[in-house]
Amino acid sequence: MGRVLAIDYGRKRTGLAVTDPLRIIATALDVVSTETLLSFLKTYAQKETVDEFVIGIPKTLKNEDSEIAPQVKKFVEILKTHFPGKPVHEVDERFTSRMAQRTMIDGGMKKKDRQVKGNVDKISATIILQSFLESIR
Repeated sequence: MGRVLAIDYGRKRTGLAVTDPLRIIATALDVVSTETLLSFLKTYAQKETVDEFVIGIPKTLKNEDSEIAPQVKKFVEILKTHFPGKPVHEVDERFTSRMAQRTMIDGGMKKKDRQVKGNVDKISATIILQSFLESIR
């Protein structure tokens, strides 16, 4: 069984998380520049078996697509083109950044480390992935 890879897409940076091969645990993977995201995913998929992707779709409080949602959906189409036959699941990502901040505080992360924006992106991707795993169980 291959891994599930989650994407917290952003204009500048994108947070990534991945499951273990048995799909039990979601773990933060990396933060990459959004412009190098596709290249990173191709390289990663050559080293590790990735069976599915999960991508967070940003929504407003009114459950409407946010300002960046069209860019995310465009990337979903690019992902499907470059990884044919691999499902791409879209997940509502509302509140994941707030949840990530709370997780860092509750986990005792120092303020200096919490201010590193990439940390929020990685943890957000992990939260997106974990909620997806829970939804399919």
